[in-house]
Amino acid sequence: MDIHRVEAFRDNYIFVLYDGNQGQAAVVDPGDAEPVLATLDRLGATLTTILNTHHHSDHVGGNRQLLDRFPAAWVYGGAEDQGRIPGQTHCLSAGDRITVGQRTAEVFFVPGHTRAHIAYYFAPAMADGWGELFCGDTLFAGGCGRLFEGTPQQMVESLSQLRQLPDRTRVWCAHEYTLNNLKFAITVDAANPTLQTRLEQVQAARALNQPTVPADLGLEKQTNPFLRWDSTALQRAVGGTSAVQTFARLRGKKDLF
Repeated sequence: MDIHRVEAFRDNYIFVLYDGNQGQAAVVDPGDAEPVLATLDRLGATLTTILNTHHHSDHVGGNRQLLDRFPAAWVYGGAEDQGRIPGQTHCLSAGDRITVGQRTAEVFFVPGHTRAHIAYYFAPAMADGWGELFCGDTLFAGGCGRLFEGTPQQMVESLSQLRQLPDRTRVWCAHEYTLNNLKFAITVDAANPTLQTRLEQVQAARALNQPTVPADLGLEKQTNPFLRWDSTALQRAVGGTSAVQTFARLRGKKDLF
């Protein structure tokens, strides 16, 4: 499964998952159909599957146009998003598994950003390989999504699920927010040397307009404050006395950053 990162709008990423042996492809969160169709045409691929993580228009806005071109494609989304995702044909819940090409994805129910958000995790194809996580707007490189329909408690529980995945997991998040996220992270975790180094590297990459997605989950666990709500240093920085309170205060500070 080859993963093609497709840029859309100002800072969105759409992901085309291509099986060259079968000439078929899936797409994750196609907010805009045009760049997806251009990628499929370049690959000579038939679209068989649309994987939506949640109902926001910058993630599902291209569904109908893609279905006009590929009417047999299956459209997956969370069970609680039924009626909110255009063309949805399959409703998914936590623990469901779906096959995309030669790979199988496990579905995680990760509410918080929205009440129905899901994520797709492809375990490594080889024992020493990398897993692939498509997490929409739940987990970002260096950050996490805003809470539009969920609560801090829900988001901590959702991020806890993703934090338990193996370090060798690539995080294919849906926006290029990394530099801003890390600029915030350093304000609450200034003594973290790994974060300091990462911020410098991301600043250099973005100065050259280089993408920072996918991210490395192992590095996220060391530098992303929204995966480190149980860090004593972060709890002191925001005055949190519990995981949920620490997370909520971090999220509140980030919302105003």
